Amino acid sequence: MSDAFSEPTFKGWTKPGPRPGPVRDLRIEEGETLDAISGFFRLFQLKNGHRFSTDDLLTAWYGTTWCPRADRVLDLGSGIGSVGMIAAWRLPGAKFVTIEAQAESVRLARKSALFNNLESRYEIRHGDFRDASIIHSDEKFDLVLGSPPYFPLGTGVEGDHAQKVACRFEVRGDIRDYCAVASKGLAAGGCFACVFPTEQLERAEKASKNAELTIIRRRPIVFREGEPPLLNVFAMMRAHHLPPRMREKTWVEPDLIIRARDGSVHPEYAAIKLSIGFPP
Repeated sequence: MSDAFSEPTFKGWTKPGPRPGPVRDLRIEEGETLDAISGFFRLFQLKNGHRFSTDDLLTAWYGTTWCPRADRVLDLGSGIGSVGMIAAWRLPGAKFVTIEAQAESVRLARKSALFNNLESRYEIRHGDFRDASIIHSDEKFDLVLGSPPYFPLGTGVEGDHAQKVACRFEVRGDIRDYCAVASKGLAAGGCFACVFPTEQLERAEKASKNAELTIIRRRPIVFREGEPPLLNVFAMMRAHHLPPRMREKTWVEPDLIIRARDGSVHPEYAAIKLSIGFPP
């Protein structure tokens, strides 16, 4: 992998941020790929398993945008590490705890963390984040991130790979569990950022309220200009950390458009990609 960082520029654009140091001698095993994610950070993924998505990018971007000075970050249901890795690039001084139940995803995430020289500020815990013992009672975080699965089991085609099933379907908890665990782990003034479908907006609102969280901001995501928004990204805070007049109000931002009508990347989304160190 001696040429892992010697990539051509993109129309004069060069990757920002420091190089992670000497390239580790980590093999790309059969069935794996090693892909760019943020700046010089790379991510190991399975060719036929779960692969990082726009949802992951948006969750990391939104959370780090509204909590840009976080020192301690928690990533729930962290999968192969895509959300956490992007956030780690955006918050170079922060320390991370990530929690994932699938052994194969944990293996890949640890491999990526080693490749990117993140071991000194990145702890990957293998387990179910709903287990009360996996997060210590005295641990508090400035930013909690999560990309919950969207669908109850039995409500759709579950796929041909265990990684994909757990990322799409509520095998180990749902939006209620993400909100409940995030709420317990938030430090005073901390923020929980997540993504969830527009058609299930009521579920997200109910889950946040039950966990004593206030959705302070949300932004609808439109995948093609002119179509309705399919997703929303959310920024939530503990209600009792807010002044009374803010506890029942959500600021709804303008739609974020991913692709223009002609199929090209929308200028704002191109700028977001640049902000996470990815070619536009």
